[in-house]
Amino acid sequence: MANDIYRVAVASSDGIVVNSHFGRAGKFYIYQISEEEELKLIEERKVVPVCEGGNHNDEKLNENLNRLKDCDFILASRIGDGAAFAASKKGIEGFEIPGIIEESILQLLKYIKLKKLFE
Repeated sequence: MANDIYRVAVASSDGIVVNSHFGRAGKFYIYQISEEEELKLIEERKVVPVCEGGNHNDEKLNENLNRLKDCDFILASRIGDGAAFAASKKGIEGFEIPGIIEESILQLLKYIKLKKLFE
């Protein structure tokens, strides 16, 4: 199996747990993970929250997704269908995997490996 490397944008208020809603997040922690489970924090990236009283600002959503365009995946405690669809159009898959960041990313990696078995 090739040693693919993935970038994951994590919505977190504290850098410890995946605990932020995608649309309310003011920052994302960008991680890199290899198929050998080598995990590395790359940077903290600030964004403008896109939720405005229950509605999404499409312009801000597009800006934030452009800021995350180098990422393969988004992890959040919640990501709405509209935001997940907009992310998928940019080649980014969104997942709701709340919990300790490292554990959530390892869960995502298990999914990636399983998915590759069927490609």
